[in-house]
Amino acid sequence: MTSALATRPTLRIATAGSVDDGKSTLIGRLLHDTKTVFEDQLQAVVNASRRYGDGETNLALLTDGLRAEREQGITIDVAHRYFATPQRSFIVADTPGHAQYTRNMVTGASTSDIAIVLVDARHGVVDQTRRHALIASLLGVETIVVAVNKMDLVAWDRATFTRIAAEVSDFVGALPHGVPVVAIPISALLVDNVVDRSTNAPWYTGPALLEFLEQFDIQPDHAPGARVHVQRVIRPQGGEQADFRGYAGVVAAGTLTVGDAITVLPGGRTSRVSGLRRWGQPVPSAEPGHAVVVELADDVDVARGDVLAVAAAAVPPVVTEDIVVDVCWMIDQPLIAGSRHWFKHGTRSGHATVVAIEHRYDLVSAAHQPAEQLVLNDIGRVRLRLSEPIVADVYRHHAQGGRLILIDAATNTTAGAAMIVELHHP
Repeated sequence: MTSALATRPTLRIATAGSVDDGKSTLIGRLLHDTKTVFEDQLQAVVNASRRYGDGETNLALLTDGLRAEREQGITIDVAHRYFATPQRSFIVADTPGHAQYTRNMVTGASTSDIAIVLVDARHGVVDQTRRHALIASLLGVETIVVAVNKMDLVAWDRATFTRIAAEVSDFVGALPHGVPVVAIPISALLVDNVVDRSTNAPWYTGPALLEFLEQFDIQPDHAPGARVHVQRVIRPQGGEQADFRGYAGVVAAGTLTVGDAITVLPGGRTSRVSGLRRWGQPVPSAEPGHAVVVELADDVDVARGDVLAVAAAAVPPVVTEDIVVDVCWMIDQPLIAGSRHWFKHGTRSGHATVVAIEHRYDLVSAAHQPAEQLVLNDIGRVRLRLSEPIVADVYRHHAQGGRLILIDAATNTTAGAAMIVELHHP
């Protein structure tokens, strides 16, 4: 019989919250109590706890790996950790709490199914709580879990928990893209309602955090038909395979099957899949995430950056050069109208010109503010014109086809992470 772990999809989680709300401690507790920590890792944490703390074993150090993080007791960079239970496997991103590291939080949450927003029960909902809830909503997570932490320090007061849960729910519910909110009272340090249900809150009848995560059903993506962004054209220059021509890439959506009619975009040429190879071996089909080499029945012109799309897809692919995006700006040089940057979408790249900045998000109130520029850690809505057509999706419908990055042409560093919110058909 197939185990639940093998059949339930991996759950991707992002944790967020203010400084000292207990994000790293919560993740450390999950890692420790699911027996995902090796003995040498735990011993290293014990040693580090003696060096940087009061002698008590600080499980937050399982994720705070940078020296500056351990010295200051804060999270600076995104740390990804992996753990599993008999029910399913998890990938969790511990994201920073400081407002100055908003871009890091965006990076960690961009691929997550769920966001866990921690709130210190003593302090209640603060600006960072709203900021992270708004970002999680913009990034399209399916559910926000409000983990009201340090409940032991308010004597497990039910009214405190109810007030915090209602305040976050009201805020998220008023957002343009509100998502479900689930609140759980916990004590990450004392393990209450983290792995097992606690007896300290008899008034709470819901699941413990890990129980909720194990049973969470990931909603299917509004995925288009199968697509492969061509990374490389494989053409041996001699030998037995001298006539072979294949197109290497990763299946971005749907299932690609031998015999499928496909369209080569953006050019529009058509053909049929005559063969698929994985690890050098022929296969009948390929799933999302599979790296494949695609062989076509016809000798058509295909180059790196092209997209092989199933012709009979229920959601026709959109080829466009004009898009509206929500962008998180990640460098000191401001983004202004008229500026030009490199863009990268899938395997396609070119120049992107900022046509206009429509607004900047107030990350505390979610209000739209007029803006002439976006500065470091700002998130705003921008209209772009691309030098090369892309095969794109609206981010909320299909995240992988709806995201791209902007690259600073002078330094070649990532300048902005963009989520497509509107496509302009030619």
